[in-house]
Amino acid sequence: MPLHTQEAERLEPNEDPINYNFIDYSEKRSLPISIPDYHYLDRRGERFVVFNIYMAGRHLCSRRYREFSQLHENLKKDFVGFSYPKLPGKWPFTLSEQQLDSRRRGLEQYLEKVCAVRVIAESDIMQEFLTDTDEDQANLSPIDLKVLLPDREVVTVSVKKNATTDQVYAAVVEKIKMRKDVAKFFALFEIVEYNFERKLQPNEFPHNLYTQNYSTATATCLAIRKWLFSINKELALSSDDQATTFIFWQAIDEVNRGHIRADERLYQLKALQDSSKKHKYLELARELPGYGELVFPHCACDSRKEGHVVAAISTNCFKLHACKEDGTLVGQTVEFPWSNITQSDLEEEGMAFAFQYQKPNKNPRWVKIFTPYVSIFPFFPFYLIFQLINEKF
Repeated sequence: MPLHTQEAERLEPNEDPINYNFIDYSEKRSLPISIPDYHYLDRRGERFVVFNIYMAGRHLCSRRYREFSQLHENLKKDFVGFSYPKLPGKWPFTLSEQQLDSRRRGLEQYLEKVCAVRVIAESDIMQEFLTDTDEDQANLSPIDLKVLLPDREVVTVSVKKNATTDQVYAAVVEKIKMRKDVAKFFALFEIVEYNFERKLQPNEFPHNLYTQNYSTATATCLAIRKWLFSINKELALSSDDQATTFIFWQAIDEVNRGHIRADERLYQLKALQDSSKKHKYLELARELPGYGELVFPHCACDSRKEGHVVAAISTNCFKLHACKEDGTLVGQTVEFPWSNITQSDLEEEGMAFAFQYQKPNKNPRWVKIFTPYVSIFPFFPFYLIFQLINEKF
């Protein structure tokens, strides 16, 4: 029995790709997102309210109600079939503080629900919403930044969103009442992978680090660390209790990481692991191998066929510690005195660092290590560290 054309078309599979676009909303994720408060802004003669969005206590951005409304419309277009929570309604008149707080709670509940769905939380639409735009960078409104101190306390400073590293560090120094002559021996760092902290460049914008990986559920990615490679200069700070306390706690941290190799003297350090005994703890720690070294995450090396190496910088030499591919040390260490290192070079778009060394009465040899940190920190490459060590110490 023949079918009419319309009936035949109705029975044929629809080739419209929209009908084949199945999105799985069942995979959930836990993001500690919140809108704890709001503030007023004045821009181009207009006064309006923005709601401050935080992730795990970090300020990400501030958005107007109409930006939430636009987010809602954009999500509905891309994620059809999802059961969206109700967005707080519009109101044509000026809202009271009570009404603004009610709107804040409603917007927070909205974000909590939509960000709990992984496919939505990781979408370009949501990431763009939670990340500052160029227009936002022009906003000079103050924001709070949390910074981890060496003694494991967290201090909060209020700075402008576009504050540089130097400005944020100055705010921390003022907040903790650190002496200026002491502050030059500490610096602001970014906490990155493998228990490694990266010293920030003076003109970086620390607030941007909060938004680059906004889903990291830690209180802060900023830390104050010792930036000092001279034992004599460190001893000269012993009369300053705050500096000594910070150096003491950082030493404990480096022992726990294995950067300071305590071995059979570990039990002695444990017995002194109290702030009232910090001078004795540091006196012992300074005698141990690895104290005062700058240790980098493990990486591959062309002179080691199996396993990786851990690069470390000391006042006397550049070291390569042999380790397994998971970073576990295996015992062998090769030291390259600074006087023996004759050249250095960055290769393959910064993914490899090579240096040439020459022992007395021996031909020069090149060693190459493969690490992303050379390319990530173009302002802080190894050859500049060589200059820093040789020029200052």
